[in-house]
Amino acid sequence: MVARVHKRTGGMHRSLQRLRSITKSHARHKTSVILDASEYIRDLKQRLLELNQLAVAAAQKVIDCGPMPMLKVEPQENGFMIEVLSQRSCQGLLVFILEAFEELGLEVLQARVSCVDNFCLEAIGIKNNHKDTRHMDAQVVEQVVSKAIQNWREVTKQY
Repeated sequence: MVARVHKRTGGMHRSLQRLRSITKSHARHKTSVILDASEYIRDLKQRLLELNQLAVAAAQKVIDCGPMPMLKVEPQENGFMIEVLSQRSCQGLLVFILEAFEELGLEVLQARVSCVDNFCLEAIGIKNNHKDTRHMDAQVVEQVVSKAIQNWREVTKQY
């Protein structure tokens, strides 16, 4: 009988030691170790809930088209500096923007584009001598490029 009790208490002692090491508890009494373990479990549940919320938000971003890419147009000496930034990759957007350049009669003098994790375009478009671009200002360029981005969004929503 004494051997059984000793065996049972020895097993409980080993279990409390494991629990103490898992929860990094420094408590000496078994009640305190159990309270520390309970707090540790609550913290784990909270972290799991936060991670699930982040996963749902990330999945929603993938499903959703996301916000419109940011567009900035600045007049330059002979043309315009155009920046388009998006938080996600925008497959096919570059083609729509370049078509807008052509519509405006702008030639791409210099451009930097990144389409890996996000979309980033910095381009300098100069006025083409073949078209009448005397009355073109930054606002007109911004409207045409913005319309091209909107057209791209409509086309990508269909697929």
